[in-house]
This record gives sequence, C-alpha cells and structure tokens, in this order.
Amino acid sequence: MSHLLSINNLTVGFSKGKAVRHVVHDVSLHIDKGETLALVGESGSGKSVTAMSILRLLPSLQTRYPTGEIHYSGENTLAMQDNELRHLRGNKIGVIFQEPMMSLNPLHTVERQLAEVLEIHQGLAKRDAYEKVFQWLNKVGLREPAKKMKAYPHELSGGEQQRVMIAMALINDPELLIADEPTTALDVTVQDQILRLIKQLQEEMDLAILFITHDFNVVKRVADRIAVMEQGRIVECGEAKQVLEAPVHAYTQTLINAEPDGTAVGQPSSDVLLSVEDLKVWFPIKKGIFKRTVDHMKAVNGVNFALHKGETLGIVGESGSGKSTTANAILRLVDSQGVIAFDNQAIQSLNHKQMLPLRRRIQVVFQDPYSSLSPRMSVAQIIGEGLDIHADLSADETEQRVIRVMEEVGLDPETRHRYPNEFSGGQRQRIAIARAIILEPELVVLDEPTSSLDRSVQYQVLNLLKELQRKRQLSYIFISHDLKVVKSLCHKVMVMKDGLIVEQGDALSVFEHAETDYTRTLLETAFA
Repeated sequence: MSHLLSINNLTVGFSKGKAVRHVVHDVSLHIDKGETLALVGESGSGKSVTAMSILRLLPSLQTRYPTGEIHYSGENTLAMQDNELRHLRGNKIGVIFQEPMMSLNPLHTVERQLAEVLEIHQGLAKRDAYEKVFQWLNKVGLREPAKKMKAYPHELSGGEQQRVMIAMALINDPELLIADEPTTALDVTVQDQILRLIKQLQEEMDLAILFITHDFNVVKRVADRIAVMEQGRIVECGEAKQVLEAPVHAYTQTLINAEPDGTAVGQPSSDVLLSVEDLKVWFPIKKGIFKRTVDHMKAVNGVNFALHKGETLGIVGESGSGKSTTANAILRLVDSQGVIAFDNQAIQSLNHKQMLPLRRRIQVVFQDPYSSLSPRMSVAQIIGEGLDIHADLSADETEQRVIRVMEEVGLDPETRHRYPNEFSGGQRQRIAIARAIILEPELVVLDEPTSSLDRSVQYQVLNLLKELQRKRQLSYIFISHDLKVVKSLCHKVMVMKDGLIVEQGDALSVFEHAETDYTRTLLETAFA
C-alpha cells in the first residue's frame, strides 16, 4: 500500500562553516489519508525540524539532508524544484504554526492575509476571495466573522488568532495538515475548542494530520498512531492505544509519567503576608477628537483575598479573566483602586521610589523566560543584577551568592558566564527563578511560569518551587490556566472570570466540590 506521506531514513543537519551538526538521525515515518500521527517529544528532540523538512521550510543555505527521502504522493519533496514546492505548499499541504502572532503579518488585516493565499494559489478575484474568506472564518467558528475580517492580528485573542491560522492552513483544501504545537499556549477551554474544531474539519475534509506536541493529554484526544522522538531519533512508534497503555521505551514511559502530582507542601502560617480589598483596575475607553473617556474596560473589578506566609494561592481562569492584571496591580506595575497591604503596610499609593525598598521582598517570575532575560547579559549578570541595586556587596561576595543560588536551583555554576540563548527552556526558567530568590524575597509572583515547558521539564520546575518554598517559607501567587499544575502546587485557589472572583477556597475543596458551573467546566476540560 502506498502512503500519502512517507519519510525514509531522513537525516537533517545544519552547517556552520565547514562543520555540519546533525539534529535528526535516520528517521522513518508514514501517514495515510485521513489518519492522525502524533509526533511527540521534548523541546530539541527534532520534531519540528522533521516536520518542516517535508516542505523544506528550514533555512536553505544552512540545512543539509545527508541521507533520506520524503515522498508525498510518490514524489520526493527533497528533490523538487522551487516552483513544484510552491504548488505543494498550501495547495496540498497546510501548516498551523505554534505561535500565531509570529506567523500572522501585523501590518495586514485578517481578510487581506487569507485573501492573499487564495489569490496566489487559486488565482481568485478579490470579490470571490472575500466570499471564501468569510465562509472559512465562519467555518472555523470565529465570532462576528464580517467584523473580525477587518481586524489586525493584535486585535484578536489567542484562540481567535489560532482559528485564523487554521482557516489559512485549510482554505485551499489540502490533503495533509501539519499542526506544530497548535494548542500549547492556549487556555484549557480554548484548547478544547481548537482540538474539537481540528477533529471536525478532519472528518469533513478526510484530512491526514501530522500533529506535533509534547503534551500526552492532547495526544490521547487526537492520535491514531504515535511516534516518539528523543535526541533526533524515533525511539518508539505504534498504535496510540498500545503506546499510551503499554509503552516499551523508557523515554516514552518517562514522558507519560511526567504529570504534575502530589499536593502543596508545608503548613502556611496564621500570619497574613498580603491582603487585597476591593481591588479595581479599570482602563478608560476614549473616543472622539478630544479623546473623552466614554466608558471603562473593567479588567479587575472588586477583588478580595488574603495570602498567608508560606502559602501558595493559585489564580486560575481563561485569558482576559484578569489574572495577570491582578498580579500587576499587586506588583504596582499598573494603577489600581482599593487596598493592597503587604506585611501590614498599605502599598497601593506608593510611587516608584517608595516601592523600591519593597522590591527585594516581592519578586516575580514571568511566563516566557527567553523574553524576560536580557540576551546581552551573562547568566551571572542577570542573576546578580538585583544585588547591585539592593545589596552593598563586593564583586567577590556577589559572585559567591550567584554560585550558591545557581546550585540551589539545579544549575551548574560553571555555566554562569554563558548567555541565555545557550540554555534550554527549562534551564532559562531556573535562571529566572534564581534571579528572583537571590534577594531572599518573602513573596514571589509566578505568572504562568511552566506553560511553555515540556511536561517532564515542568515536573522538574514544580518540584524545585516546592523545595524552595519548604526551605525558605516562601509565599507564592501562582497564575496559571493549567489546573493540574495548580492542584499540585497550591494551598488555595481563586477562580476569575471577566475581572471578578467567581469562586475561591482551599484547593482540595474547590477541586473536589466546585460550586459554580464555570469552575466545573474548567475542571472537566482539564481532567478529561
């Protein structure tokens, strides 16, 4: 039987000068019409390099294919001319990339970008293209498609951007869809909607799908077969049920077992470290020539909670619910109304200079360690920067503190003179955590610190956070849309929707006896 796509003994390398570094080794895979093959592995395992090689989307000057062939409908794509490849791209094979904001042009409207695909591949006139764009935006479930067509990518939510990417990938009725981590950064409910949408469109169009992911929860829902990659090699391949229930390779077993587990550590103190009363963050909506305020966008509207010493509060909810805005108000990064008291001191009216002494005691770890770490500073400079501001130490004392904290978070101090781009995602997040705790804070705000990490790396970072809390009696505010992670780490949970708290209480109570339909929906989706 001939397969729709077959990859045979593929090796891929990247050249630097005369040297070639191989990152994919002797890979063989196939996909048949109408089936979904999940390509699974951690970051750097070679998943995306393998997938992007199908359409030769990797940098042509640096990429080498020492061995192997990639056959699509009997034709070797590695031997195709550029014009043949252009016909294949979009017409026969569509691609959904991981980060829609990096893939969509910020200077063009949604309509223009989708219409351009139709004009290039099908030669449609502007009016015909408009009608088909409208049909497809409606088909992928974009609300108010006529209005959203005129929008620019930044005016859409993450879920809406991903729906546009799906429409762009499928608008030319391809036979194969390459979906490269299309749900990684999405809320659980939006992720659920996107997975259902892809499955529905697959059935309607008889699509074959190469689904790239590191999340076995997604794999369980979409895959007919699974191929597992480790360090550029396929280590296991088989029917989804067999791989999930009886994995043979130790690496596959590790990935499947790397689910967040356990519960919060330590016994919180009875002393309140942070209290928030009637917190409001309203952003003015201005219109007219004179930009008069006509209304407000109520990002946070009347939030109340208390955080004890040694306690972790999980703030959960969908994108736009007010989670990060609440944290930014506590950090005094946005203006707010209401009372914010840290260690019995009201801080809501403090200016930048007045807040400076408290910055050492309140630290933050952001979602994306790559964008929050300066690429021009070494790891030692990044971790020690706070000491330069808040502590009067000699260069030698600073270096010794940096070495000690790197050892504490599981980093090799010998690497302290390297730069962030030389580290993996998990290592970069450890650097960000080291930067926060070197000042010995009492409160650390963690804004989605594990959402972009592989499950196995996420598991390691969660254990690190628990160990640091146990040793240092830290208090955490942990913002996340991943309820499995929240269950593993948090003593209390606060559920937000549209700027309001819809439910809060002890984590065990909320997870086992949710009171609101919204919370129950989040839980059912997360633990399906």
